[in-house]
Amino acid sequence: MKNFICIGLLLMGVSCKTIEQAESFGSIERLDATLDAIVAPDAEIEILAEGYEWSEGPVWVASENMLLFSDVPTNIVYRWKEGEGTAVFLKPSGYTGSAPTTSREPGSNGLALTPDGHLVICQHGDRRLAMLDAPFDAPRPAFKTIVDNWQGKRFNSPNDVAVRSNGDYFFTDPPYGLASDSAREIEFHGVYKASRGEIALLVDSITRPNGIALMPEENTIIIANSDREKPVWYAYEISGDDVLTNGRIFYDASDATDEAGLPDGLKIDQQGNVFATGPGGIWIFDRNARLLGKIRLPVAAANCAFSDDEKTLFITADNYLLRLRLRP
Repeated sequence: MKNFICIGLLLMGVSCKTIEQAESFGSIERLDATLDAIVAPDAEIEILAEGYEWSEGPVWVASENMLLFSDVPTNIVYRWKEGEGTAVFLKPSGYTGSAPTTSREPGSNGLALTPDGHLVICQHGDRRLAMLDAPFDAPRPAFKTIVDNWQGKRFNSPNDVAVRSNGDYFFTDPPYGLASDSAREIEFHGVYKASRGEIALLVDSITRPNGIALMPEENTIIIANSDREKPVWYAYEISGDDVLTNGRIFYDASDATDEAGLPDGLKIDQQGNVFATGPGGIWIFDRNARLLGKIRLPVAAANCAFSDDEKTLFITADNYLLRLRLRP
């Protein structure tokens, strides 16, 4: 194992480690034979890097051949590249103000790409959905606000986002990035759609909306509820006028809450298989909510992302960055 000190953190006395030779971690639990067509029988979970406070929101950037992911408490987005390991990509990432903040999670959380390749960032500290308005190799970051309020009230802390092929943004707004409950301006934790500067509230009844993802046909949306009292994934149909209808429980994980983690970030592949972080690791469902298996992890999983060819799954879990090779 070789240690690499992350760029820009020397003065802070903080370091992270990139694994020179990947180490295996966790296990695969196979509950249905069809999982073999998705995850190879001999697949291993590899540690790519470690030493973060809470790794989150990964996104693969094919144009740069790199993975970006958030370390929420430290207000940093890291970059990972094969053969190079990790380095600081954005700092600050989620709170860009000059005044000290008492929030425990001020940084960026969910990351995504627009159809034309711009980075979209859920910024806890700035309480907005923003875009990196600069090239990926720019020396200084520049952020552009997509939306930062609903009916004049500031969001709580946008957490995760799914971008539709037409450029619309669907995002969740739980309270995890707030410094205190008194900072809230919206009394509920909403799910919203932003489109060409317009903002629409879609759902206000989910107690802790978190991860969010669209089915490949973009007519169904899955939303994770990170509430220990109701740890479920919800599914909604998206009507022609973008109203969410036929709300239902996609899967209920209440029987597994003695394990580390709750429903959090999720991704859906082009076949409609759902990779959802939850108690004990990542739960893998088919599009009909049949549980095919689990990626078992000894720490709480936060989110995941596919490579552009969907042959690799990257996982952010507690202080780790992980990788799982999928079926070609």
